[in-house]
Amino acid sequence: MSARREPPRRSWAEVRWRQFRRAPRPVVRAVAASLSIAVVLAIAYLAYDLVLRRGGQLPGGDLRTLALALYVVVVLALGSLITYLVVPQPTGSGTVVRRSGWSAALGLFAAVPIAYLVMVVALQIVRPFLN
Repeated sequence: MSARREPPRRSWAEVRWRQFRRAPRPVVRAVAASLSIAVVLAIAYLAYDLVLRRGGQLPGGDLRTLALALYVVVVLALGSLITYLVVPQPTGSGTVVRRSGWSAALGLFAAVPIAYLVMVVALQIVRPFLN
């Protein structure tokens, strides 16, 4: 009779690295949708900010606070909508595509930290190089 050996225990870091490398496709799609929208809008915000910092006059004056608020709302809304569209609910047959509110919720929950992190990188790391 042979003794059954247990697999070696992985460290916390090894487990997290494995989860990162093998992320579920719906999560990757949700993050990619929100990240792409956030990067495009952050570039637009930085361009607007750069024009105002260099003394440019734009109609409406300085609306950076409103632009930041719109940035957050648009990233959350579009990230949720795009995730709703590209992450179908799993079905057994494979022929019917069903949408679920859970896909939209996944997009919303992915968009919240991404919107924040992209703007932090844009304002704290990229903007000083542009001045």
